[in-house]
Amino acid sequence: MSKPIRVLIADDHALVREGIAAFLRPCEDIEVVGEAADGKEAIEQVKLLKPDVVLMDIAMPILGGLEATLEIKKIAPEVKILVLTQYDDTEYVNRLLKAGVSGYILKHAVGTDLLSAIRAVARGEFYLYSAVASRVIDGYLGKKRPVVKDPYDELTDREKQVLRLIAEGYSYKEIANILNISLKTVIAHQTHICEKLDIHSKAGLIKFAFKKGIVK
Repeated sequence: MSKPIRVLIADDHALVREGIAAFLRPCEDIEVVGEAADGKEAIEQVKLLKPDVVLMDIAMPILGGLEATLEIKKIAPEVKILVLTQYDDTEYVNRLLKAGVSGYILKHAVGTDLLSAIRAVARGEFYLYSAVASRVIDGYLGKKRPVVKDPYDELTDREKQVLRLIAEGYSYKEIANILNISLKTVIAHQTHICEKLDIHSKAGLIKFAFKKGIVK
């Protein structure tokens, strides 16, 4: 018998994590090896536990699913990220696909869909929940639209992390502690973000983050 698929559950709601873990526990080919309540903890747990698959929520405190995914794909590119979220916005889907996730499934999906998704991404396949797939296909194969350059895509992974934390109201010192970087580096990142987005105030950055759905 092959080794079970090692799964890490990252979601800020304890009841959701417990519910998913309870659902997966009877599956002989799947083993829940850990849980994380936010994006930063998910990164730390990946380093510690080396799971095969991370079930990643999007909207989490400190670091969200997108920011955590960007970091995880750097430190452990072999780990498969399966997004499990309530958000089906096309913009979210596109950003996470660009970040390197292996699958995207909605929380209102049935349990058998979740099992299929975990097994598929563990095999190295790609999984898109049907409702999400139709939107992606429509975006790529449907009406031809002019490509509009998104300034957000010009930000580095670290700058995206800093932008999110600024928008969530963290101070420079708190951001430095969360990301394990110096205060001077945080300020430098904000300067670069402002230049790239052509936004020149913290209030403007916060407004941009909410408008783009980076924070809810």
